[in-house]
Amino acid sequence: MAATIADVAKMAGVGVGTVSRVLNGGKSVNESTKRAVEQAMSKLNYTPNSMAKRLREQRSGIIALMIPVVYHPFFAQFAEYIEQAADRHKYSVLLVASQQRVQKESNIIDKIKKREVDGAIFVTHFVHRPEEFCGCPLVSVDRHLADGIPFVTSDNYKATEKSVEYLISKGCKRIGYIGSKPQVESEVELREKAYRDVMRRHGMEECVVNDAIVHGEEAALAQKYLKLFGDTDGVFAAGYSVATAFCAEAEKQGKTIPGDVQVVAYDGMFGSWSDSHAITCVEQPVEQMAYTAMELLIKKIEGKEVPEKVVHESKFVVGTTTK
Repeated sequence: MAATIADVAKMAGVGVGTVSRVLNGGKSVNESTKRAVEQAMSKLNYTPNSMAKRLREQRSGIIALMIPVVYHPFFAQFAEYIEQAADRHKYSVLLVASQQRVQKESNIIDKIKKREVDGAIFVTHFVHRPEEFCGCPLVSVDRHLADGIPFVTSDNYKATEKSVEYLISKGCKRIGYIGSKPQVESEVELREKAYRDVMRRHGMEECVVNDAIVHGEEAALAQKYLKLFGDTDGVFAAGYSVATAFCAEAEKQGKTIPGDVQVVAYDGMFGSWSDSHAITCVEQPVEQMAYTAMELLIKKIEGKEVPEKVVHESKFVVGTTTK
């Protein structure tokens, strides 16, 4: 039978309250008493009841991570780093993929309010009422959930601007933009804005297909783009999955990459779309973004002040989809 805190107190010759103070790092316990308690715990192989401790502290030791889908490379990698960061802080992660059901996200908010979950990191495609988040420790990625909820992002405008200018420097005369339009207020919208600003600055026509789709509909988006703007010789794709779908569809239609059309993607660092091509891309610092999101959430849970917005600088990586 496992030893109890009462067994430890009896062997150490102290009260249960003293053992509890030792376990909680109380400074009011003198060193000799502390040593006696620690020796008793060691002899009895006593393991503190972490659940009881959390109940006393009114916390669950669990944080939730909301992502649209698990199979998307960015979300999968982000989830991996969040789990690592959470483990360092002695937290477990409840992973929820919510693309098709906003109710899944609402359920997590309810769990926070019921103290079944201590806080959550949101990567969401859904709109929520700001009052729904009242009193909930939350951190978002890219999305502006509500006033007072911090978010982590990359340098969307600057990175896209650099990418489009790069296509121009590589000789592209007619450059298009293809993306999946956010359904919520998001820093991702800055990608389209940067593209349009560069086009206007150079007096070039804007060729844009930026529709609100769910993950899995990228091929249809690529087909629509090529039907409307099949004569473009450069394309900036706002995401990895959109870029790979575009490249595959363009090749099906007999185009060569980068011979006929050069492609740059936001988030293309996860792999190649064929055996012979790696996408020229904006590489987001996924690990940094995940660790920052976790640090912000811990501070929110602890009631500390945090910055409203943290921007991490991305890296431009040249692959084989540009000349």
